[in-house]
Amino acid sequence: STRRKLAKPRDDESLNAIVKADVPVAVIFGKSWTLHVREVLGVTWEENLAMITESVEYLKEHGMEVIYDAEHFYQGYLEDPERALVSIEAAWRAGARMIALADTNGGTPPHEVYRITAEVRRRFPAMPLGAHMHNDIGCAVANTLMAVAAGARHVQGTINGVGERTGNADLVAVLPTLELKMGFRVLRDEPPPVKYGRLRELSRLVYEALGLQPNPYQPYVGEFAFAHKGGVHADAVMKVPRAYEHVDPALVGNRRVFVVSEVAGGASVALKAAEELGIPLDKRSDAVKAALEEIKRLEREGYSFDLAPASAMLILMRHLGLYRERFRLLEWRVVAGPDEKAYAVVKVRVGGEERLEAGEGVGPVHAVDVALRRALTSSFPQLNAVVLSDYKVVLPTSVRSTESVVRVTAEFKNGEKIWRAVGVSTNIVKASIKALVDGYDFALQSLQLTS
Repeated sequence: STRRKLAKPRDDESLNAIVKADVPVAVIFGKSWTLHVREVLGVTWEENLAMITESVEYLKEHGMEVIYDAEHFYQGYLEDPERALVSIEAAWRAGARMIALADTNGGTPPHEVYRITAEVRRRFPAMPLGAHMHNDIGCAVANTLMAVAAGARHVQGTINGVGERTGNADLVAVLPTLELKMGFRVLRDEPPPVKYGRLRELSRLVYEALGLQPNPYQPYVGEFAFAHKGGVHADAVMKVPRAYEHVDPALVGNRRVFVVSEVAGGASVALKAAEELGIPLDKRSDAVKAALEEIKRLEREGYSFDLAPASAMLILMRHLGLYRERFRLLEWRVVAGPDEKAYAVVKVRVGGEERLEAGEGVGPVHAVDVALRRALTSSFPQLNAVVLSDYKVVLPTSVRSTESVVRVTAEFKNGEKIWRAVGVSTNIVKASIKALVDGYDFALQSLQLTS
């Protein structure tokens, strides 16, 4: 931030920490809103301007370029336009290279961001403007784009929009939109496939570093950003991709996927088979029709294959005659232990051999997973690389019955490959076991097809 009130810059701990860091560029923020100056800082407006001016000058004297973030600028402008403008002029006159207008509360709507930024541009035609937006009303990306449209040429944000409260502008959406949709040259002077071809990889890397689950619906890079569910959509996108895709998925490191569900047509099922199995199919074939009918019947019973394509692919493989049984779960039993412990016993047939294995885990599902893996990995060591990475339970609202059913979706990972399977039952453990069995079965069936 700027120096402390009623102090000299040379005595300010924060400013001196920047100087000692010996960096070429310093980013500091100061107040533009009279409410903050009066009620938060507790200083006069004149002292606020001095804090801004002296802080920028001090950093400039130490050889740094200064980017000045005008905190709460839009709120300040709405309350007192002239003083908000004077505050950023003070930073600019003191030598700041860039003035970033900040919507710190994240509550300014896009039309106001455009109007105010355009008015600042008219008032100070030579002032280099930037944008720093928060996402409290879900408009951080839109507001960043509006600020650029109104004259800003510097944007601030974070990968995946992570940040305090509801987050900041998501650079994963902002950067390709500026270049691919608005015609601006962003970052390096390279073609978009080179510049953004690893955008999805970068997004995943940041999620992993923060211990967060990727958002499958995230624009450009999400798992479902280029997913096609309806039969008409799937059929059309293969004929004319831009009919339902705003950009080529490969430009941002993503790929097109086809989702099998109750609203899918034969085209979706056939295209999903081609995508996953590498097998060209006629959407009017008997196998496709039969698989689609089974999928629709199961969805009426509470299944959902949108987020669990592995289970749908097993159905399709059976109808195509490609399925080869690798194992069968014959029996299972779960017993609750002390605290959160549970114990499970499973009987599995692998080839002509029956195996009985036990497992201990935190809860019944974990215990069954441990027992099932013990029964399978001696014959299928490749399953040692498979990890059960996520597990979700929902109550399907579409099922109308006096007996409630639960739907369990299990997510599995093997390196970069991710797949999901689903199970439905009136018994949560039984539904979970169905999802587990499908998940491991799909892993083995996929390896069989690959080999």
